[in-house]
Amino acid sequence: MGAKKSMQLIGIVGWSGSGKTTLIAGLLPELIARGHTVSTLKHAHKNFDIDKPGKDSFRHREAGATEVMICTGSRWALMHELRDEGEVPLEQLVEKMTPVDILVVEGFKSHAHAKIEVYRKSVGKPLLQPADPHIIAVASDEPLPSVPVPVLDINDPASVARFILDHLNRQAA
Repeated sequence: MGAKKSMQLIGIVGWSGSGKTTLIAGLLPELIARGHTVSTLKHAHKNFDIDKPGKDSFRHREAGATEVMICTGSRWALMHELRDEGEVPLEQLVEKMTPVDILVVEGFKSHAHAKIEVYRKSVGKPLLQPADPHIIAVASDEPLPSVPVPVLDINDPASVARFILDHLNRQAA
């Protein structure tokens, strides 16, 4: 078995409603167009479920299966029940991902990895950046002259993608 490809991580963090998912949806085609393979890992705070009561896979989990895999000719999904194990650390989740060039991580605000904060004053929440030394830039819809890291235009995913690639290239060097 060959060595596992090393993925570079970049985080996108911010308060709910700030536009993290919209920015990521714009970043993905930009990064892919530049020749990179990209995957995403999203943290959800709510008790979400991709399954539906009454479906066979739901019934399998309800009956006690630790993992249930669903597959079709076009995709597969693996659901792992944590039961009482607690939340899995980001590092362990990354290990489960198929290696790509760049893994974009949405959420995991308190984890120590390079992150871009998505900030909109209209959300009514404070900047995360002052309390997080791992935030390397802020993507915003307005100028933020007092922020000590680069401020990127949230509405220009191409420039945010360039910033990310420059940062990842510096880290790899």
